Amino acid sequence: MSNSPSTPAGRSGQAPSTPEGRSGRGLLFIVSAPSGTGKTTLVERVVQRVPHLRMSRSYTSRPARVGEKDGVDYNFISRDLFEEMIRNGAFLEWADVFGNYYGTALADTDAIRASGEDVVLVIDVQGARQVRSRGIETVGIFVLPPSAAILEQRLRGRSKDSEEQIQTRLQVARREVGEYTRYEYVVINDEVESAVDRLRAIIIAERARVTPTCSEAESIIGTFA
Repeated sequence: MSNSPSTPAGRSGQAPSTPEGRSGRGLLFIVSAPSGTGKTTLVERVVQRVPHLRMSRSYTSRPARVGEKDGVDYNFISRDLFEEMIRNGAFLEWADVFGNYYGTALADTDAIRASGEDVVLVIDVQGARQVRSRGIETVGIFVLPPSAAILEQRLRGRSKDSEEQIQTRLQVARREVGEYTRYEYVVINDEVESAVDRLRAIIIAERARVTPTCSEAESIIGTFA
Protein backbone atom coordinates (compact mmCIF):
# COMPACT_ATOMS: atom_id res chain seq x y z
CA MET A 1 0.00 0.00 0.00
CA SER A 2 1.17 3.47 -0.63
CA ASN A 3 1.29 6.19 1.95
CA SER A 4 -0.30 8.81 -0.27
CA PRO A 5 -0.01 12.43 0.85
CA SER A 6 -3.20 14.30 1.58
CA THR A 7 -3.88 17.57 -0.15
CA PRO A 8 -6.04 20.54 0.87
CA ALA A 9 -9.64 20.48 -0.21
CA GLY A 10 -12.77 22.53 0.26
CA ARG A 11 -13.88 23.34 3.80
CA SER A 12 -17.53 22.39 3.41
CA GLY A 13 -18.35 19.67 5.94
CA GLN A 14 -14.71 18.69 6.35
CA ALA A 15 -12.23 18.61 9.18
CA PRO A 16 -10.36 21.77 10.26
CA SER A 17 -7.66 22.85 7.81
CA THR A 18 -4.72 22.19 10.13
CA PRO A 19 -3.88 19.16 12.29
CA GLU A 20 -3.56 21.50 15.29
CA GLY A 21 -7.25 22.35 14.93
CA ARG A 22 -8.19 18.75 15.67
CA SER A 23 -8.45 17.34 19.16
CA GLY A 24 -7.43 13.91 20.44
CA ARG A 25 -6.27 10.87 18.51
CA GLY A 26 -7.14 10.35 14.89
CA LEU A 27 -9.83 7.90 13.80
CA LEU A 28 -9.01 4.43 12.52
CA PHE A 29 -10.81 3.31 9.36
CA ILE A 30 -10.66 -0.23 7.97
CA VAL A 31 -11.41 -0.87 4.31
CA SER A 32 -11.72 -4.52 3.25
CA ALA A 33 -12.77 -6.23 0.04
CA PRO A 34 -12.07 -9.34 -2.00
CA SER A 35 -8.93 -9.23 -4.13
CA GLY A 36 -9.58 -7.42 -7.42
CA THR A 37 -12.45 -5.28 -6.12
CA GLY A 38 -10.39 -2.08 -6.36
CA LYS A 39 -10.20 -1.11 -2.68
CA THR A 40 -6.65 0.23 -2.85
CA THR A 41 -7.43 2.46 -5.83
CA LEU A 42 -10.48 3.89 -4.05
CA VAL A 43 -8.57 4.65 -0.86
CA GLU A 44 -5.63 6.22 -2.70
CA ARG A 45 -8.02 8.62 -4.43
CA VAL A 46 -9.89 9.47 -1.24
CA VAL A 47 -6.63 10.22 0.59
CA GLN A 48 -5.75 12.71 -2.13
CA ARG A 49 -9.04 14.55 -1.58
CA VAL A 50 -9.58 14.49 2.18
CA PRO A 51 -7.27 16.53 4.43
CA HIS A 52 -5.49 14.85 7.34
CA LEU A 53 -6.22 11.34 6.14
CA ARG A 54 -3.36 8.87 5.77
CA MET A 55 -3.26 5.46 4.16
CA SER A 56 -1.18 3.01 6.15
CA ARG A 57 1.75 1.47 4.30
CA SER A 58 1.85 -2.28 4.85
CA TYR A 59 4.82 -4.56 5.30
CA THR A 60 4.99 -7.61 3.04
CA SER A 61 7.26 -10.58 2.48
CA ARG A 62 6.44 -10.83 -1.22
CA PRO A 63 8.85 -9.51 -3.85
CA ALA A 64 8.12 -6.13 -5.39
CA ARG A 65 6.29 -6.24 -8.71
CA VAL A 66 7.39 -4.26 -11.73
CA GLY A 67 6.96 -0.55 -11.02
CA GLU A 68 6.58 -0.95 -7.24
CA LYS A 69 8.96 0.87 -4.92
CA ASP A 70 10.06 -0.05 -1.43
CA GLY A 71 8.78 2.45 1.13
CA VAL A 72 6.21 3.80 -1.32
CA ASP A 73 3.93 0.95 -2.32
CA TYR A 74 4.89 -1.40 0.52
CA ASN A 75 7.69 -1.93 2.99
CA PHE A 76 9.26 -4.98 1.36
CA ILE A 77 11.06 -7.20 3.86
CA SER A 78 12.27 -10.81 3.97
CA ARG A 79 10.07 -13.60 5.25
CA ASP A 80 12.51 -14.20 8.11
CA LEU A 81 12.36 -10.56 9.22
CA PHE A 82 8.56 -10.56 8.97
CA GLU A 83 8.37 -13.63 11.21
CA GLU A 84 10.74 -11.99 13.69
CA MET A 85 8.43 -8.95 13.81
CA ILE A 86 5.48 -11.29 14.48
CA ARG A 87 7.33 -12.86 17.40
CA ASN A 88 8.15 -9.40 18.77
CA GLY A 89 4.50 -8.28 18.61
CA ALA A 90 5.31 -5.50 16.16
CA PHE A 91 2.12 -5.83 14.11
CA LEU A 92 -1.32 -4.40 14.76
CA GLU A 93 -2.51 -7.11 12.38
CA TRP A 94 -0.96 -9.53 9.94
CA ALA A 95 -2.08 -12.31 7.65
CA ASP A 96 -0.78 -14.91 5.24
CA VAL A 97 -2.46 -14.02 1.95
CA PHE A 98 -1.94 -16.36 -0.99
CA GLY A 99 1.36 -17.54 0.45
CA ASN A 100 2.80 -14.13 1.34
CA TYR A 101 2.76 -12.22 4.61
CA TYR A 102 1.14 -8.79 4.87
CA GLY A 103 0.95 -6.72 8.03
CA THR A 104 0.42 -3.29 9.60
CA ALA A 105 3.02 -2.05 12.07
CA LEU A 106 1.48 -1.03 15.39
CA ALA A 107 4.03 1.75 15.99
CA ASP A 108 3.40 3.33 12.56
CA THR A 109 -0.37 3.49 13.08
CA ASP A 110 -0.08 4.80 16.63
CA ALA A 111 2.30 7.58 15.56
CA ILE A 112 -0.06 8.82 12.84
CA ARG A 113 -3.13 8.75 15.10
CA ALA A 114 -1.23 10.45 17.94
CA SER A 115 -0.56 13.36 15.58
CA GLY A 116 -4.33 13.85 15.22
CA GLU A 117 -4.53 12.52 11.68
CA ASP A 118 -6.89 9.73 10.64
CA VAL A 119 -5.60 6.43 9.29
CA VAL A 120 -7.07 4.04 6.72
CA LEU A 121 -6.01 0.41 6.84
CA VAL A 122 -6.58 -1.42 3.56
CA ILE A 123 -6.61 -4.97 4.88
CA ASP A 124 -8.38 -8.25 4.35
CA VAL A 125 -11.06 -9.70 6.61
CA GLN A 126 -8.48 -11.70 8.61
CA GLY A 127 -6.61 -8.55 9.52
CA ALA A 128 -9.83 -6.69 10.33
CA ARG A 129 -10.81 -9.41 12.80
CA GLN A 130 -7.43 -9.10 14.51
CA VAL A 131 -7.77 -5.34 14.92
CA ARG A 132 -11.28 -5.67 16.36
CA SER A 133 -10.11 -8.38 18.78
CA ARG A 134 -7.78 -5.81 20.36
CA GLY A 135 -10.79 -3.74 21.40
CA ILE A 136 -9.70 -0.79 19.29
CA GLU A 137 -12.50 1.49 18.11
CA THR A 138 -12.66 1.35 14.32
CA VAL A 139 -14.95 2.33 11.46
CA GLY A 140 -15.28 -0.61 9.08
CA ILE A 141 -16.09 -0.18 5.39
CA PHE A 142 -16.57 -3.21 3.14
CA VAL A 143 -16.21 -2.74 -0.62
CA LEU A 144 -18.21 -5.05 -2.86
CA PRO A 145 -17.94 -5.58 -6.62
CA PRO A 146 -21.21 -5.23 -8.56
CA SER A 147 -21.29 -9.02 -9.07
CA ALA A 148 -19.14 -12.15 -9.02
CA ALA A 149 -18.97 -12.08 -12.82
CA ILE A 150 -17.62 -8.52 -12.87
CA LEU A 151 -15.05 -9.40 -10.19
CA GLU A 152 -13.83 -12.26 -12.36
CA GLN A 153 -13.59 -9.89 -15.34
CA ARG A 154 -11.48 -7.48 -13.30
CA LEU A 155 -9.17 -10.23 -12.08
CA ARG A 156 -8.64 -11.44 -15.64
CA GLY A 157 -8.17 -7.88 -16.87
CA ARG A 158 -5.22 -7.35 -14.54
CA SER A 159 -3.25 -9.86 -16.67
CA LYS A 160 -0.88 -10.72 -13.84
CA ASP A 161 -2.38 -13.88 -12.39
CA SER A 162 -2.38 -17.44 -13.68
CA GLU A 163 -5.67 -19.29 -14.14
CA GLU A 164 -5.00 -21.21 -10.94
CA GLN A 165 -4.40 -17.96 -9.03
CA ILE A 166 -7.59 -16.41 -10.43
CA GLN A 167 -9.65 -19.43 -9.34
CA THR A 168 -8.07 -19.31 -5.88
CA ARG A 169 -8.90 -15.61 -5.54
CA LEU A 170 -12.49 -16.23 -6.61
CA GLN A 171 -12.86 -19.03 -4.05
CA VAL A 172 -11.55 -16.77 -1.29
CA ALA A 173 -13.85 -13.98 -2.47
CA ARG A 174 -16.89 -16.26 -2.07
CA ARG A 175 -15.96 -16.71 1.59
CA GLU A 176 -15.02 -13.10 2.25
CA VAL A 177 -18.16 -11.39 0.90
CA GLY A 178 -20.18 -12.92 3.73
CA GLU A 179 -18.13 -10.85 6.18
CA TYR A 180 -19.72 -7.58 5.08
CA THR A 181 -22.20 -7.68 7.98
CA ARG A 182 -19.30 -7.19 10.43
CA TYR A 183 -18.63 -3.73 8.97
CA GLU A 184 -20.44 -0.46 9.63
CA TYR A 185 -20.67 0.53 5.96
CA VAL A 186 -20.80 -1.08 2.52
CA VAL A 187 -19.63 0.64 -0.66
CA ILE A 188 -20.31 -0.95 -4.04
CA ASN A 189 -17.50 -0.25 -6.50
CA ASP A 190 -19.63 -0.11 -9.62
CA GLU A 191 -17.94 3.02 -10.98
CA VAL A 192 -14.73 4.37 -9.48
CA GLU A 193 -15.61 8.06 -9.08
CA SER A 194 -19.03 7.31 -7.59
CA ALA A 195 -17.50 4.84 -5.16
CA VAL A 196 -14.81 7.37 -4.19
CA ASP A 197 -17.52 9.95 -3.47
CA ARG A 198 -19.40 7.49 -1.24
CA LEU A 199 -16.24 6.55 0.64
CA ARG A 200 -15.34 10.20 1.14
CA ALA A 201 -18.83 10.96 2.45
CA ILE A 202 -18.53 8.18 5.05
CA ILE A 203 -15.22 9.55 6.33
CA ILE A 204 -16.52 13.11 6.59
CA ALA A 205 -19.69 11.92 8.37
CA GLU A 206 -17.67 9.91 10.90
CA ARG A 207 -15.54 12.95 11.67
CA ALA A 208 -18.69 14.89 12.57
CA ARG A 209 -19.98 12.33 15.08
CA VAL A 210 -20.28 13.48 18.69
CA THR A 211 -17.54 11.29 20.18
CA PRO A 212 -14.57 12.41 18.05
CA THR A 213 -15.67 16.06 18.08
CA CYS A 214 -16.79 16.25 21.72
CA SER A 215 -13.72 18.12 23.01
CA GLU A 216 -13.90 20.77 20.29
CA ALA A 217 -17.68 21.12 20.72
CA GLU A 218 -17.34 21.61 24.48
CA SER A 219 -14.80 24.35 23.85
CA ILE A 220 -17.22 26.17 21.56
CA ILE A 221 -20.11 25.73 23.97
CA GLY A 222 -17.96 27.28 26.70
CA THR A 223 -17.87 30.54 24.75
CA PHE A 224 -21.65 30.86 25.25
CA ALA A 225 -21.43 30.79 29.05
